[in-house]
Amino acid sequence: MIAPLGGTLVDRVAPADRADALRERAAELPAMRLNARETSDLALIATGAMSPLEGFMGRDAYESVLDHMRLPGGIPWALPVTLCVRDAHVGRIAPPFLAALVAPDGERIGIMTVEDVYEVDRDAEARRALGTDDPAHPGVKYLAANPALRAGGTVWMFERPVHRPFEAYDLTPAQTRALFEQRGWNTVVAFQTRNPIHRAHEYLVKCALESVDGALIHPAMGETKPDDIPAEVRMECYLALLENYFSPDHVALSIFPYAMRYAGPREAVHHALLRRNYGCTHFIVGRDHAGVGDYYGTYDAQRIFDRFDPDEIGITPVRFEHAFYCRRVGGMATPKTTRSTPEQRIFLSGTRVREMLARGEALPPEFTRPEVAEILQRHYAPDA
Repeated sequence: MIAPLGGTLVDRVAPADRADALRERAAELPAMRLNARETSDLALIATGAMSPLEGFMGRDAYESVLDHMRLPGGIPWALPVTLCVRDAHVGRIAPPFLAALVAPDGERIGIMTVEDVYEVDRDAEARRALGTDDPAHPGVKYLAANPALRAGGTVWMFERPVHRPFEAYDLTPAQTRALFEQRGWNTVVAFQTRNPIHRAHEYLVKCALESVDGALIHPAMGETKPDDIPAEVRMECYLALLENYFSPDHVALSIFPYAMRYAGPREAVHHALLRRNYGCTHFIVGRDHAGVGDYYGTYDAQRIFDRFDPDEIGITPVRFEHAFYCRRVGGMATPKTTRSTPEQRIFLSGTRVREMLARGEALPPEFTRPEVAEILQRHYAPDA
């Protein structure tokens, strides 16, 4: 099976025989408050999804990633993973020191050995990581709304959080690797999504499946934009597709407890590297991956992989053109596989879909499966 990034799957979830003692210790420590994204990142670090990270980045790693898309040792890494310091008294403590990590609901969920406290230029980070400092970009908004003071250091999480509504599909990297081994999958393609899977997405997964053993549908279930479709509605759509349109012997579903950055090309690399840690060997990169608005070129997220040697990335990007239903050929196609005109192609943007649903209009079967359309129409009904 493909090795995790750095060679070892990190495990920073406290062993059962240490968790209680760590909780008692945390009760006496200065508190560092985490927001929803940082809480998601903590869980991903602790379970090994962000291997080789063992904690939040210090200044050296932060600068190296922004400048070179690599950790200080040379391992590819595309986006900073940092923790903001929200309490002035904590920011005045000289490192190293221990701090309790506190979730948004006030629960102490971990301990951090703070090794570095440093201030960043948020506008510069936005330009380097997101490619823009436009305040309308959701990633820029996030940076502006959070402190410039950051803390880096190794962490322990007392226990792995479980997403209760989706518990059966909440698999850690160790668990997905065990699942692939159990099924005899040597090659696995991951599909990242933060939206329902429509006909075009289904087509991409099935095309990729022709050259690998299995596919992991891996939707981002952490914090997304307010106008994105809610996680529970999307999950219902995924399950309907798995039940009716995918082979159960070759497709698995697991949630990805990750908060979106909307960082376009860099986030495409970030998503791919994390899926390598889950045991995937291939990663679908489609049109405007992890993009938002018009900030990134249509296929910039595919071209960025050319900056890396394939062996160091390890996971293979599977690059697809824009897919659509083609009236001329009577089926799914891309510009590579049809000579149709734009008028003969059915594609609906996410905004257009939401507008149609809000008006009670049915989505065309060429765009989405009827089971998915029914779920979305029920959610968007005026009395929903």
